[in-house]
Amino acid sequence: MRLVQKSLCALLVATASLALLYLHVWSPKPYSTVDLRNRPEQVPEQLLGGHLLGPANKYAHIPFRLKEDILQLLPQNSCTCEAAPGGKVPFAKQLFSQVYAQDFAAAFSPEALAQLHASREREYQSYRQRTHSPADQLLIARANSPLEYPTQGLEVRPLRTILIPGLSLQAAPRMQYKVTLTATLGTFAVAAAVKGVKAQGEGEPQLSLSSPQLDNINRQLQFVTYTNTLFHPNTADTVQFATDGHQAFFTVRIRHAPTPKLYNPGSTGDGGDYNITALVTIATKTFLRYDKLRALIASIRRFYPTVPIIIADDSQNPEPVQGPHIEQYFMPFGKGWFAGRNLAISQVTTKYVLWVDDDFFFTPRTRVERLVDVLERTSLDLVGGAVREITGFTTTYRQKISVQAGGPEGDCLQTSQGYHHLLEGFPACVVTDGVVNFFLARTDKVLQVGFDPRLSRVAHLEFFIDGLGTLRVGSCADVVVDHASKIKLPWQKTESERQYARFRYPPSADDSVSVKHALFYYKNRFKCMSGN
Repeated sequence: MRLVQKSLCALLVATASLALLYLHVWSPKPYSTVDLRNRPEQVPEQLLGGHLLGPANKYAHIPFRLKEDILQLLPQNSCTCEAAPGGKVPFAKQLFSQVYAQDFAAAFSPEALAQLHASREREYQSYRQRTHSPADQLLIARANSPLEYPTQGLEVRPLRTILIPGLSLQAAPRMQYKVTLTATLGTFAVAAAVKGVKAQGEGEPQLSLSSPQLDNINRQLQFVTYTNTLFHPNTADTVQFATDGHQAFFTVRIRHAPTPKLYNPGSTGDGGDYNITALVTIATKTFLRYDKLRALIASIRRFYPTVPIIIADDSQNPEPVQGPHIEQYFMPFGKGWFAGRNLAISQVTTKYVLWVDDDFFFTPRTRVERLVDVLERTSLDLVGGAVREITGFTTTYRQKISVQAGGPEGDCLQTSQGYHHLLEGFPACVVTDGVVNFFLARTDKVLQVGFDPRLSRVAHLEFFIDGLGTLRVGSCADVVVDHASKIKLPWQKTESERQYARFRYPPSADDSVSVKHALFYYKNRFKCMSGN
């Protein structure tokens, strides 16, 4: 009897501990809410320079104390990937995802690593030269300068001319006032000559204006023009604006205006509902699983009879899948997962593409209109839904991704489960970096990021890593697609299912892992990865 009582007490204690752990882990977190419906662009992040941490010579005698807890929050020029130690709790492996840290350089021999590192560094420097613009440089307008000038937003088309707004001199009284403008990729002129102002250097990279009257010189500054003379489709000219004892810099961005890519949304209903057929194409990739593919299409047609469906198929013995508004594209056998994604999405002509796996099926909870509404009313580029397994478990696979700047060995990639903010106006939606394999996205943005075809069978998060900084990602838990059951006894499997399993779950997964690590190391310039 006592043994039974002790067992019951132990069971109650264990149950209570697990309940408290569950409440701690899955209780609502105090996330802030962000409004992306009309959010301005953010200023690009700048690395903290070492010179900013030390005092200038003028203030060297003033003592100071560094706050290490704040310094750790600032971006630096080195990084490490370390697995964060977790607390010892019961059933930790069952309740939590595995904490890990991976060093990508370990996948190579020392000789191969040296060659790869040197080659990667050359390519990285070339990439920086291609993508760097002088407009990225941090410029500071010093306090108490008598010069007024535009600090941001000045733009000219290649080989064209603009007026420079905002130029002014606010100087103390003197006998003669003089300002000088100097450029490297263009020339200056004046659109009108102001009485009492002498202009020197018109049509040249340096223009000087002088006058004994301050008002006159300021009036002349309102007519100064800049003409770009060296063609480049996207760069910037750093202009020096100077007067006696003072100088300032501002940038003139030189570029072709991006060409808009617009999609016809189609006519709407009387209630202003979205025309899903005109706005959305459903894309999927199939491989040997035609029974599941046909079940998916049948479920789609229950709710969306005329929405276009595009299928990329790399099966060995392809079977035609026919029906209204269905396009099937055949690929070489076993070409791969991401290659199929590229093919399917490259054929989309609607504003949005809804990606689904071929073993999903739609239910009344698969409300595509809800996802369309999020993208139409916010600045997000991609929004994921949720996938419900046959067991009843629903996942959104929300991932936070960050890259910590490193030195010559590369940067550090860090991932963690969760999200950044709640999405204002959409109670079930959040802002994150990676989502489950069921998402609606702007077609042009997905094409911009693309899917690396070298990732053939096992890949997903890699797309969002490649899209970091390009894709604005959200996730909504109230749009749910169901997942077909994967539970099947071995003797009940068909030959196609066995063949699929051999490709999907190869005997040695080391090769696919090595491919991923090699791509992370070289293509993305990561030295390691950590997360949970």
